[in-house]
Amino acid sequence: MGDIGNFLPFIAMFAVVYFFMIAPQMKRAKREKAFAAGLKRGDKVVTKSGMHGKIVDLNDKDNSCVIETLAGKIKFERSAISMEISQKLNAPAKTK
Repeated sequence: MGDIGNFLPFIAMFAVVYFFMIAPQMKRAKREKAFAAGLKRGDKVVTKSGMHGKIVDLNDKDNSCVIETLAGKIKFERSAISMEISQKLNAPAKTK
């Protein structure tokens, strides 16, 4: 019984770290992966570097997409698209 009592603080610390750091990060990674997989032509997006544009083409082989901007067409990785800002951009406008 004494040996388990010595390890109880370590087990509690691991549980706290898991539930406050590891689990939310895994959940966020799952949401970002689903967002990247759900992109389609015509979606307005913003990259993590701040480039605004519209998706013109999607390539599943190398997990990239072509984004049309005012400057022309640029090829980006799907992981370079910002999930939060792009979802706000595509959200329907609220009516009062």
